Amino acid sequence: MLKGLLRLAPVAALLLMLCSTAHAEDGRRVFTGTLGKMPIVLEMNLFQPDEVTGRYFYEKYHRDLELSGSLQEETLTLTEGNNRYGDDKPLPTLKLQETANGWQGEWKSPKGKILQMQLTEAKLPAPAADALPFIAALPKSDPYEYLRLQGLKLKPGKKESFMGYDLQWWTQPESTLSMFSIESGYPKADQQRVNQQLLERLWSEVISYHGCLLQGGQYAEFDQGVSPQFLSPDVVSLSIATSYSCGGAHPDFGDSPINLDVHTGHSLSLDDVLWVGKGKPLLHADRDSAGDTSLTEEESNARFTYQREVFVPWLIKQFTTLYPGEMQKPTDENDCDYTDESVWGYSNWHFTAKGLYLGPYFARVQRNCDDPGWSVLPYAVVKQHPGAVKLQLPQN
Repeated sequence: MLKGLLRLAPVAALLLMLCSTAHAEDGRRVFTGTLGKMPIVLEMNLFQPDEVTGRYFYEKYHRDLELSGSLQEETLTLTEGNNRYGDDKPLPTLKLQETANGWQGEWKSPKGKILQMQLTEAKLPAPAADALPFIAALPKSDPYEYLRLQGLKLKPGKKESFMGYDLQWWTQPESTLSMFSIESGYPKADQQRVNQQLLERLWSEVISYHGCLLQGGQYAEFDQGVSPQFLSPDVVSLSIATSYSCGGAHPDFGDSPINLDVHTGHSLSLDDVLWVGKGKPLLHADRDSAGDTSLTEEESNARFTYQREVFVPWLIKQFTTLYPGEMQKPTDENDCDYTDESVWGYSNWHFTAKGLYLGPYFARVQRNCDDPGWSVLPYAVVKQHPGAVKLQLPQN
């Protein structure tokens, strides 16, 4: 089962295995301590003393509170929260003095309540031996988020069968975000690699959720739905649809599917599955944590040229033949124009039982045109143009 994958190293069991966090190269420093009697984790960027920024969370609640202020004459003065939406309300303040290994001072509410603060440079519990690689890398890349995730758990939800495979759903209660793991149907090693990718994506979305709430403040929203789309001996494909409002001028939404090669656990790029260019695909695959994914300038230009001059015109021609009604050029400029090559340039795609679904991407004012549902390229067509990875695809 997934007990090892799901468990984040408990702090209490690792008190003798602590390592100090190094100062981040960008100026961020992470501290742990207390505000009053409540344990907190606090991050500050002290790179510019006149524009100090930061955030902190109570270990009991895990939700960020924004900090901003300045360091003057050895006194760090910070404001908690902001009035970016024009409320102009009084806000709590922090006044801190640096100590040998951290900071100390007081937090003061707008009504005058004062609580003492004690902060020391954070020491991180070592990751569990069976921790997900994504979690194990956080102490160096993002110690603040690592400490947040230490206090979060996954709650088992419903079980279901999908395309002959048994799924177990998991929910992270504070964020309400969910993901499934696959409990049967694949060889053990393949199943473990796939589940690792799925659960790592869940934890990365939890981090995104908290980042959105910090940026959006009281008006922030972050809702997400995960839907399995296609499971086969070679492929695991799912849709992750997110609706969010994180402080920008308007809310937004989008789909960011996962398409995995079961035998390697690697993400599949569209070029791995479908290639209509000459010669071999330009890039074998878009890899997640599996080597160097960077492209040379020449490769990047070649890939852009292929997408714009070869793939998109070919795709529009295929869809015009398959779906002539939907692909008619509209008479009203406000209607969805699926003949516009620009909307297919960065398609979100996933596998379905009938073929590859390729979703267009419209500008914000026409986002209702996204995800039309009909834009499926049958496997009979896909098989005529195989990509870099050999896949057994259904007959249709």
